[in-house]
Amino acid sequence: MAQVSMTVRMDSQLKAKFDELCSQFGMSANTAMNVFAKAVVRKRKIPFEIDAEEFSSYEKGWDAFHKIRKMAESGQLPQLTDDEINEEIRLCREGKVKVFAVIPKC
Repeated sequence: MAQVSMTVRMDSQLKAKFDELCSQFGMSANTAMNVFAKAVVRKRKIPFEIDAEEFSSYEKGWDAFHKIRKMAESGQLPQLTDDEINEEIRLCREGKVKVFAVIPKC
């Protein structure tokens, strides 16, 4: 069967630890990756459990957006002038404002 190469990017410290551990197993990192790929194909799944946080950052962002929208629709947000909005944006870009007081916490 024809051989192909595959490039995997990872943190250099992780790579060093992985190489060292594979060496202790008596195999190269390349061999370990082949063992992993064969197990995935054979079992048709990742051979270990992968967990995620309860909510992703994306979901938290949408939740915050909907909360702010409801606050705006009900008149709970202060009315800012264009100049005030632009000043908040400028301060945020400069790193001087990280969290706006009117944004509800998720």
